[in-house]
Amino acid sequence: MKVYDNNMLRNISVLGHSGCGKTNLIEAISYTANLTNKIPKITDKVTMTYSMGLVPIEYNDFKYNLLDTPGYFDFSGEVISSLSASDAAIIVIDATTDIQVGTEKSLELTENIPKIMFINKIDNEKARYKDTLAMLREKYGNKVVPMIIPIYKDKKFIKLHNVFENMDGLEGEFKDEAMSVKEALMELIAETDDEILDKYFSGEDLSFDDIQKGLTIGMQRGDIIPVICGSTINNIGTSEILETVSKYLEPKYKNQEGVFKGFIFKTIVDPFIGKMSYLKVTQGEITKDSDVFNINKDIKEKIYNLYTMKNNDLVEIEKAKCGDVVILTKVNSLQTGYTLSLDREEDILSEIDLPKPQIYYAIAPKNKGDEEKVSITLNKIVEEDPTIRWYRNSETKQALIGGQGELHINTVKNRMKEKFGVDVELMDLKVAYRETIRGYADVQGKHKKQSGGHGQYGDVKIKFERSNDDFEFAEEIFGGSVPKQYIPAVEKGLRDSMVKGTLAGFPVTHIKATLYDGSYHDVDSSEMAFKLAASTAFKKGMEQAQPILLEPIMKLKITIPDEYMGDVMGDINKRRGKILGMEPDDKGKQVIYAQAPQAETFKYAIDLRSMTQGRGYFEMEIEKYEEVPNQIAQKNYINSK
Repeated sequence: MKVYDNNMLRNISVLGHSGCGKTNLIEAISYTANLTNKIPKITDKVTMTYSMGLVPIEYNDFKYNLLDTPGYFDFSGEVISSLSASDAAIIVIDATTDIQVGTEKSLELTENIPKIMFINKIDNEKARYKDTLAMLREKYGNKVVPMIIPIYKDKKFIKLHNVFENMDGLEGEFKDEAMSVKEALMELIAETDDEILDKYFSGEDLSFDDIQKGLTIGMQRGDIIPVICGSTINNIGTSEILETVSKYLEPKYKNQEGVFKGFIFKTIVDPFIGKMSYLKVTQGEITKDSDVFNINKDIKEKIYNLYTMKNNDLVEIEKAKCGDVVILTKVNSLQTGYTLSLDREEDILSEIDLPKPQIYYAIAPKNKGDEEKVSITLNKIVEEDPTIRWYRNSETKQALIGGQGELHINTVKNRMKEKFGVDVELMDLKVAYRETIRGYADVQGKHKKQSGGHGQYGDVKIKFERSNDDFEFAEEIFGGSVPKQYIPAVEKGLRDSMVKGTLAGFPVTHIKATLYDGSYHDVDSSEMAFKLAASTAFKKGMEQAQPILLEPIMKLKITIPDEYMGDVMGDINKRRGKILGMEPDDKGKQVIYAQAPQAETFKYAIDLRSMTQGRGYFEMEIEKYEEVPNQIAQKNYINSK
């Protein structure tokens, strides 16, 4: 594959709802460019895409780096990563259905990036082109405008017509429709530039250069979203897409001079090849056998080889210029979002803003002794997909894995087995309950033991009460009843005892312990004896001061379309939650602020998706602990025993 200059490069993400034909579109474009001799068919088996794929296409002296993205919401991190390296997006829409959630999500994610809409399956007998276009315009306004329209006769698709072409070949309603579309598009083009606007209002015909300039400006700003229609299985509309991309879209990084700089937007850990890092060149050029700096870690690395993809195989290339996408192998310090440069002093490029986990599960090996293998494999998975998080909860003793949804987590589970040979099982999370006291206690703790030689003696009197802090320790010793050198041991004994409460064995919090009296023995007293005495006092104090169970309360920020407000708020109340407030966001949605017990939110991602048809999402973090209602506390007390 030859080396392309910046102005002949286009990086395009292909987005859309699952099943709309994204992968088929890329296969049809590959066929158009003579990269393959096979065009997709309806009978072809469709494999679920859960990871971004790179397909470089050479056509009419341009190189198009097409980035195929998953259509399922659970893999939105892959879409966001691909968009960070893209000049523009193609959003594929199924003409045989209503506007799908994946289409809405795609348009939200590409709000600040130029885009083209491709209405697929236009030759299907169930195609509803006009309805689809009307629904798009209802949601996104008149900036959604056709450039290529389908011509039907007796309800059968005949051909595509470019609205800029001569209308003489069209008759009746087809000609009227094409003229109407062209006029609407010309008006949008005119509004992009004062000179073009003056021409338009004076009645002059806009030249090809005017149209190209106006379309380019309008698309870059997002004021014009062209619609092209076609059929992936019959290779209709693919050449029109490539022509539109090459004529009216510009590279994001235009001929940036200077030393090489770029960023990693995708990482793959291959069991045979090792780490593969997808690099977008944002400045200068990179050649093989280069010494570069990992700016994030301030490490010098050697780039031995550069690769691109061809028919799913790595193909070696000599160099890549600004705007291109290449693959690096076996550069172990690189991670998604990292910046590379020939200049050690270069600034780090903006990090990719990836979504936080929506759901967590506990994960454990099926085979005993595989804990370390699980840890190593999960670290590799996180390198590939930074929207996955995992950590060990020291309180519940569980390893937790978080992701964007149930499908996302199950896909990771399957990949761990198929790709890395590690078999795991998923379980529900345990709630990290805490214990505290509601009342007051004044107790004595004494440790006295005689076993020949020096004995052990420690004696303390401690008052226990509720505190606003996690733990307060105070001492009011008078007359040396407990020597000062033993007081730290008393505090240590109390802190150690708080690890496991007396009610249900959960950690203790929010107590104040005041050491006010005690006694000692000149020979038999020791730090250990006073530590054990404090432990005895702690157990007595907890039992007498009305111990209660606390549960973590989560702070939720839920973003949903307005029509789901009632259902979502009602559901929060059913979860023992509280609505704290709400406000509209800048995208026409509503944001609900709420609190709910953690025990009621473990599967909230699944339920929210169901309630909102996939249109809602949320962020959640622990805010505080509150007393568990008595009925639930009794249940958890019994379970803990």
